[in-house]
Amino acid sequence: MTATPPTESTPLKAVLFDRDDTIAYTDREIYAEAARWAAGKYGLDARAVGTAMLGQWQERALTWWDLRTEDDETAFWDSYGLELMERLGLPASDADAFMAAYPYERFMKPVPHAREVLQELRARGLKIGVLSNTLPSIARTLEEVGLADLVDVAVATCSVGIHKPDAGAFLHAAEALGLRPQEVLFVDDKAENVEAARALGMQATVIDLQGQDRDAIHDLRAVLELVGELVRA
Repeated sequence: MTATPPTESTPLKAVLFDRDDTIAYTDREIYAEAARWAAGKYGLDARAVGTAMLGQWQERALTWWDLRTEDDETAFWDSYGLELMERLGLPASDADAFMAAYPYERFMKPVPHAREVLQELRARGLKIGVLSNTLPSIARTLEEVGLADLVDVAVATCSVGIHKPDAGAFLHAAEALGLRPQEVLFVDDKAENVEAARALGMQATVIDLQGQDRDAIHDLRAVLELVGELVRA
């Protein structure tokens, strides 16, 4: 799946990335690491801890959809920690220490070549944005994966109150970058988000790091080649 070349009147000025499964990913191995840590600290069965943690996250998926501020998110994680202690049979007083040891952002890692790609885009004079359907704490996750210093604008849709693929999310990100949609290349792992971006005039492409979609790009470094093609068009 390729991006539509810009016209001469709309040169490419920025690349806007999704976060999850685009420039960063959730490392399932951290669940195992956290489970081993809890087993040693609290005398629990590591497998049971891992199952409880993963099961809770899957059950609570998108229950954070309406959070708007970092204070809202703090309250969410406080409640989440208490629920996890109940699942594990631990006292509520252990929740703060557990959540501090393994906060949300600790489970995230950068995808291969993420930093070198963003550095090269910056070197080419392009702005870099991130637009993610995620919690207000997007800045902390980008710090955790070592990319925050290369990102000009990071938009968590929870803070905006409009989630992809709603047009408002893309327009908000473009405005934050100080650009028109036509001046932005958007990269996301979900086809519906790419289609929505294109409908607004953004150049856009799907990334599939698992290599299952033959029409998508499969390596973040392919963004550099695509940017080169768009700039030359």
